[in-house]
Amino acid sequence: MARFFITGGGTGGHIYPAVAVAEALEGDDIFYIGNPKNLEYEIAAKKGFKFLGINIHGMPRKIGFSLIKWMFELAFATAKCCFYILKYRPDAVFGTGGYVSAPVLIAAKVLNIPYMMHDCDACPGLVTRGMAKGAECISVAFENACKVLDNPNCSVNGNPIRPGFKTLSKEDARKDLGLKNKLTLCVTGGSQGAQSINNAVSEILMKLSKNYDLQIIFQTGRKNFENVIGRLKNIYPEYESDKNLLIRPYFEDMVTVLKASDIAVSRSGSLSISEICASSIAPIFVPYPYAAADHQRKNARYLADKDAGLYIEDDCINADVLYEIISSLINDKEKLSKLQQNSFALAKFDGLEKIVSRLREII
Repeated sequence: MARFFITGGGTGGHIYPAVAVAEALEGDDIFYIGNPKNLEYEIAAKKGFKFLGINIHGMPRKIGFSLIKWMFELAFATAKCCFYILKYRPDAVFGTGGYVSAPVLIAAKVLNIPYMMHDCDACPGLVTRGMAKGAECISVAFENACKVLDNPNCSVNGNPIRPGFKTLSKEDARKDLGLKNKLTLCVTGGSQGAQSINNAVSEILMKLSKNYDLQIIFQTGRKNFENVIGRLKNIYPEYESDKNLLIRPYFEDMVTVLKASDIAVSRSGSLSISEICASSIAPIFVPYPYAAADHQRKNARYLADKDAGLYIEDDCINADVLYEIISSLINDKEKLSKLQQNSFALAKFDGLEKIVSRLREII
């Protein structure tokens, strides 16, 4: 039995691929390292992983006192990771990039523990680029990412996605959600929601339902749910009796939600893209404008260049623009089908198996 340190946190795009790999290492001894104040702790705890905590936050982008303070924070977190490595003696470390994985990977390099990295984005992040040279191997989700990484052992595997994306049919997914088997739109800004998307969608739910009999699954985000409901009560007082609408703050099971859908309005985090592609969905991306290194916009452009998605800038989205784009897909079945086929062609269902196999090889 091998022992692995798994790390990745801060956002779902770093956490869920790390968790997928941890779950796939069945029979091995797994320790998950992250910030106990972040989402990774909640998810790792539910999965039953042994959790090792470190205090680390995102690096300030401007030179000043906050950056100096962060450098001390990184140094202390790295020292703590060195302690964890010396205490538990992992055979290898696996990290998914982002600030949470930085001290773990640095400690592994200092103590000569083999490590592997996976980067989800079309343009790899600062940690992946900085730690690439010392990695035994690197896995990426997009083919153009290898070009900027200083490591000859770079392979394109796609993102690790959950098994349900391979097996669940649209009909069964809709049945599981209590929906009819008809054209369905999914709206999601991630677990926290996206106000720009929520505001635009709230204004057009009634028209989409009444004019097109479109079924809509709407994840508002936990922080934005009350605001959305308040707006709907003014815009569409009868929304609660509309059987075309399924509105919740958060869906635990996004596999079923996405597999039930034909069209999606979504942020363009890499994991979201991978899961949308695996669900044969025509995506309309609204990139989060403040993402590190502008990676969401780069991800969305990559899909748009492949004719596998449409995208709207966050400051350009409004009810009229969004309604026009969704209507154009509903009215043009050929265009809708082409986007679905092209997005599905980018899906990689064997990424998790390839990543885990390579990770075992570096021990």
